[in-house]
Amino acid sequence: WTAPLVSDRPDGLFPTVVTDPHGVALGLCYSSRESIAEAVASASGVYMSRKRGLWRKGATSGHSQKLLSVRVDCDRDALRFVVEQSGKGFCHLDTQTCFGGGSGITALDTLLRSRKESAPTGSYTRRLFEDPTLLRSKIMEEAEELCEALTPNDVAWETADLFYFALAKCASVGVSLADVEKHLDRRNSKVTRRPGNAKPKWDFSEKTAPAAAATPTPTPTPAPVSASVPITPDSIKMKVHTLTALSTESQAALLRRPIIKTDEILARVRPIMHEVRTRGDAALIELTAKFDRVTLTSTVIRAPFSAASMALPNNVRNAIDQAYANISKFHEAQLDTTVLTVETMPGVSCSRFVRPIERVGLYVPGGTAVLPSTALMLGVPAKVAGCSEIVIATPPRPDGSVVPEVMYVANKIGATAVLVAGGAQAVAAMAYGTETCPKVDKICGPGNQYVTAAKMVAQADSSAMIAIDMPAGPSELLVIADQNSNPAYVASDLLSQAEHGADSQVVLLAVAITPDHLSEIEREVAVQGAALPRAEIVAQSIRKSYALRVDSMEEAMRFSNLYAPEHLILHIDEAERVIPDVQNAGSVFVGAWSPESCGDYASGTNHTLPTYGYARMYSGVNTHTFVKHITAQTLTREGLNALGDTVTTLAAVEGLEAHRNAVAIRLRDIRGTE
Repeated sequence: WTAPLVSDRPDGLFPTVVTDPHGVALGLCYSSRESIAEAVASASGVYMSRKRGLWRKGATSGHSQKLLSVRVDCDRDALRFVVEQSGKGFCHLDTQTCFGGGSGITALDTLLRSRKESAPTGSYTRRLFEDPTLLRSKIMEEAEELCEALTPNDVAWETADLFYFALAKCASVGVSLADVEKHLDRRNSKVTRRPGNAKPKWDFSEKTAPAAAATPTPTPTPAPVSASVPITPDSIKMKVHTLTALSTESQAALLRRPIIKTDEILARVRPIMHEVRTRGDAALIELTAKFDRVTLTSTVIRAPFSAASMALPNNVRNAIDQAYANISKFHEAQLDTTVLTVETMPGVSCSRFVRPIERVGLYVPGGTAVLPSTALMLGVPAKVAGCSEIVIATPPRPDGSVVPEVMYVANKIGATAVLVAGGAQAVAAMAYGTETCPKVDKICGPGNQYVTAAKMVAQADSSAMIAIDMPAGPSELLVIADQNSNPAYVASDLLSQAEHGADSQVVLLAVAITPDHLSEIEREVAVQGAALPRAEIVAQSIRKSYALRVDSMEEAMRFSNLYAPEHLILHIDEAERVIPDVQNAGSVFVGAWSPESCGDYASGTNHTLPTYGYARMYSGVNTHTFVKHITAQTLTREGLNALGDTVTTLAAVEGLEAHRNAVAIRLRDIRGTE
């Protein structure tokens, strides 16, 4: 069958594109009629080397090929070999292809099938292969999360997760991606197909179809999320556990937050930050168009801000003014400008004084909600501290403008600039500076996992010379409730955090509560949650949340301190008496009349708080977040004479001669004149 082949090359060889079964090009070789006959006869990769003659791929390296098919192009002067490559890859550089390492789903398929044979003991992939129940659970979990995903980015993210676990299932039973593609090709060639209706188990069309009268009337509530599947009270249900029935491992699992795939997030964030660092405003404009679908003409709004950009209804302006006054009052009380002076021994005086951080960047999230409250929580303490340059970063609206509520706050707190950008690109702009965005010394503010990752990347980069407030992640709340708690109040507090985002988590610790009382709280969560404009987000968050029955307040406080919640609400009798037992929490809300919402907006405390268990070692944002403490020491001649021998002895022990000499040279002058 090689007779019809033609070659216009002087050596009579035929260019041969070598691909894997998925059509991924591995490399370019050359074939002769002799090598083609040998390849077909041996069902292996055999080519004609222009230097060495007949070349059997893998004869020396061991990276051999199984020849699956040979195809001729339309001009009959080039070939395509479809092969199954063994070993590290096709290239002599030990990469999958001569064009670099593999990528995408085919690379994942290859990796998982190799890991089936060689996954390290204790690795997660080995666990999946050895525990079919875990693998089945993960496939079902990821399928559900894909169904619930709303944004294009989330859909892509969840699809990638599902592909990973689905291919792990394939690898576990010896099925390759090529086997799956064969089935797809067969189905694609069919003329008639089944109707494709869902099986009864998965058919939600009749179960969830709402009556026409129940369709909610559109409201101006900020950023309502339209549900692709109507949310009913049955859709909003927390898991319930009993502490005494759980093993130590199960209790530890409840303390862990939903897994954040740090490596994957960092892999997405670093290229974004590199683009902004190297290309400045041009990259910011391109990334904003890509992620926010907004075309900007400029990236920064400089003070003074126009009155039109801050135009608000009177009731909104008055509410912001009241919140500003309360937050200012509490944060001004935190700032102590007095100089601390202590004489540690005669003639040795030590002091400490406060100075503001000069340039700060404040990240105010946008996306699914308008958040002037976050601008207040970050901007007020920065102003109180005396920061000379305040940059607010916030994502634009579809028309490229910034919400007037945030602009109004920016004006009140004395911001010098507003960066019209969000996400990792905004963090990068403030960390490194651009043509229009000033570089800052510290970045504060909450955000999604990409914003948090970007802040941590910037802080770890010594060339950025940047500090951050804390690694704040998805919002969370823990409620401790007893038998006398009001179920409606408890439920409303749980939902107030669940509506922040699908990755939020809320926890209820039910202290000696009867089954009926707990059921009433669950009912309130379901009914109130289904009525919210952001019901679909609430439903997703509640599925990742739980209630835990405990027998005593001591058990509740022990678990709460281990969990270290961002927000802790005490729905218990005489709530003040347990405050001394709180060791780890971002902010505490004491008693039934202290809803978390007040702290979020206007009581005076700050709502930018440590999440993900970081309350064990971080404080929330406060006035001290925006200042630095500088120490000074003053020694008299007599003081140095008294302290000098201690210093020279310790310097000698550490082998730092210059340190020792700096004191000794003075001691010689002091003691030589005595």
